[in-house]
Parts: sequence; C-alpha cells; structure tokens
Amino acid sequence: MGQQAKIGIVTVSDRASAGVYEDISGQAIRDTLRDYLVSDWQAEYRLVPDEQPQIEQTLKDLVSEGCCLIVTTGGTGPAKRDVTPEATEAVCDRIMPGFGELMRQESLKYVPTAILSRQTAGLLGSCLIINLPGKPKAIRQCLDAVFPAVPYCIDLMEGPYLECNEDVIKPFRPKS
Repeated sequence: MGQQAKIGIVTVSDRASAGVYEDISGQAIRDTLRDYLVSDWQAEYRLVPDEQPQIEQTLKDLVSEGCCLIVTTGGTGPAKRDVTPEATEAVCDRIMPGFGELMRQESLKYVPTAILSRQTAGLLGSCLIINLPGKPKAIRQCLDAVFPAVPYCIDLMEGPYLECNEDVIKPFRPKS
C-alpha cells in the first residue's frame, strides 16, 4: 500500500552491549511489531550502552536513515545510568507526554514499581520515538496500551501508512 516503513529498535543496556547477556528486550519489540503489523516494514536494530551521547547519536542516525518510528527499551528507571528519556528529550523537537502517562498507568496494573518509570515519547523530524521499559513482559503491556495511537500519529507526520492486524491490535484513525 505504499512505501516500506523503517522502524528503529534500540536496546539501551550496558550489560547487553558488552555481551554479558543476550538482548531479549529488543527481540521482544521485534516480535510484538511482527504481531501487530501487516504492512511491509524493515527493522533497523541497534544495541548501545547507557551513554547519553551515544543514545542521542543513534536516535539521530536512525531518523536520518528514514525511520518513521523508533522504539527504545531500557534506561528508563531512576538509576544513575538510566538516561534514555534525557537522550530522547535532548534530540526531539516536541515531546508527546501522553505516551509515557498511558504506559505508566498501564504498568501500574501489574507492578507498583511502575511509578519509578520515566518512559516518554517525542517527535524528531517526521519520526515518533517511544521509550519502553526493559522487561519483555512490560514491553508488550506498554505497546498494547499505546500502539493504537501510533499509526495515526505517523499519518499526521506524513509517514508511511502502517496497516495493523486488527485481530491483534486495533489502531484508531478518525473516520474520513
């Protein structure tokens, strides 16, 4: 139905980037997006340490490579090295606070520690960047909550038309 969508998947983790353990969070994002999307899309995957300049550069690079959506995982807690939201806010033209608000609200149904999460989202050029928590189960819970808004947001930024498997996730788009 048009151009292939490029979607950035960025795992922010000192230990995974050092090879201490496998990045299962990035794979959880990829698997979830495979469940959601029926339109043609390509994943642009990156694994970076919890270093704000490197996260910022990775986000900017993915936008310049044509990503309409970037989903990050990790680095959203209160620990000193958790700087993903700061990196996101530093590069974005505009912040989309509703995404973080809804993700925290959803996560609080499962864990009381969700109040410690600092997930956010923002717009860089014509790309939507969403910060997710690091745990695979939480990734799916948060994406299930916010993804219905993603295709329309990308439509409004004149990005590729994302078509979803409506048996899995139902995007909301106003009736034209």
